Amino acid sequence: MFEIRDLQVHFGGIHAIKGVSLTVDDGEIVTLIGANGAGKTTTLRTASGLKKPTSGAILIDGTDVTGRSARDRVRMGLCQVPEGRRVFPAMTVLENLELGAYLRKRSPEIAQDLEVVYQRFPVLADRRKQLAGTLSGGEQQMLAIGRAIMNRPKILLLDEPSMGLAPLFVQEIFDIIKQINETGTTILLVEQNANMALQIADRGYVMETGSIVLSGTAAELSDTEDVKRAYLGG
Repeated sequence: MFEIRDLQVHFGGIHAIKGVSLTVDDGEIVTLIGANGAGKTTTLRTASGLKKPTSGAILIDGTDVTGRSARDRVRMGLCQVPEGRRVFPAMTVLENLELGAYLRKRSPEIAQDLEVVYQRFPVLADRRKQLAGTLSGGEQQMLAIGRAIMNRPKILLLDEPSMGLAPLFVQEIFDIIKQINETGTTILLVEQNANMALQIADRGYVMETGSIVLSGTAAELSDTEDVKRAYLGG
């Protein structure tokens, strides 16, 4: 479904991503864990077309999209929920959700999907006319995920969805991610909360200073002493 091959990314003289390769098979949740500054967000931004790689390849359904725009990748079903949520604060909840479907043309289907989002996130239905900037952090995260769902993504890239959220919202967001995956959406999850991420993921990769240093099933990584010590408090 989705593949990164030998990705190299530079910021000026800084070699930020050093030969990263990973795959996400159809229907999986794969998590990319690591400390701040490991290169996780840069990997996602490059995958979605927001950052140009020095070399390497990004493939969607076997098609090399490395030279294609972010817009083209969205058309092919790749959507990213960015770190920090990035909702449009001066627009209403409804307007933010409608923007998620900006590449789609069939109004009846868009209306149906809007109702699906409202069923999944009832608080957004209650606050559809409210400015997004007035929502709590957890509600804004729900809005950011709902906005991505409005494009009917095949592959959803989630960047630090639990960042800055109260524990109650963290559990709710992870439950929602699992539910979205169960409806058929393939997910690549970047997350500092390794314990929660490995609970819902099928497989995972551990990233340090721009490189993948470990990979395996979620259960294997959870039992690895280095992962326990560095990320799970063990």
